[in-house]
Amino acid sequence: MRVLVVDTALGLCTVGLFEAGAGDDVRCLGLRSEPMSKGHSERVAGFAREAMREAGAGFDAIDRIGVTVGPGSFTGLRVGLAFAQGLGAALDRPVVGISSLAALAASAGAGPVAAVIDARRGQVYARFMVDRVASGPDEALSLEAAAARIGGMPAGSRLIGSGAALFAEAFPDLTAEPRAGPDPGALARLVAAADPATAAPRPLYLRAPDAVPSTRLPGQARPARPS
Repeated sequence: MRVLVVDTALGLCTVGLFEAGAGDDVRCLGLRSEPMSKGHSERVAGFAREAMREAGAGFDAIDRIGVTVGPGSFTGLRVGLAFAQGLGAALDRPVVGISSLAALAASAGAGPVAAVIDARRGQVYARFMVDRVASGPDEALSLEAAAARIGGMPAGSRLIGSGAALFAEAFPDLTAEPRAGPDPGALARLVAAADPATAAPRPLYLRAPDAVPSTRLPGQARPARPS
């Protein structure tokens, strides 16, 4: 199966074509990935063309498309979703959504893993896994709650993601791997294993957006403040 992976949800812009075989066997055919905090919309289509050119294949060679759906940057993840869904519709190919935290955890391999994304405002997004089996859902946790969970992990466990550095000093017996985004090969393995019937490409938000839509109609005066 040839899978195209798209990741714009965190600090990277990544598009890659992979040949997925049996089990965890994946082979990179073409890849473009750069650190990027904004501007994904201007680059993602070009990255896809370059990855396919490197692979020496046309877009009709794609069997499945996978995209990270968050948690992550509100704008970034929606750019990736729009591109993946548009390409899937044009090619008539299935599109699957993969949690950013699941992809980060898969990047760390087997054993006890905490995937943690710095969510700012005293919070992290987190997923805890043991031997690639999640011990619970993706969560938004306070730093204190996350530290309590991480403190219960055995020595040698791995912390991975942009939030790993927040806990590295407090837990020196754990291996911290700050990453701007998931490993594309790990993402490709998840995409190949996903069930298109259940892995819908929908945004995954773990807290409400910072911006709140106005409740006033255009031209309507602001309500008077109580005296």
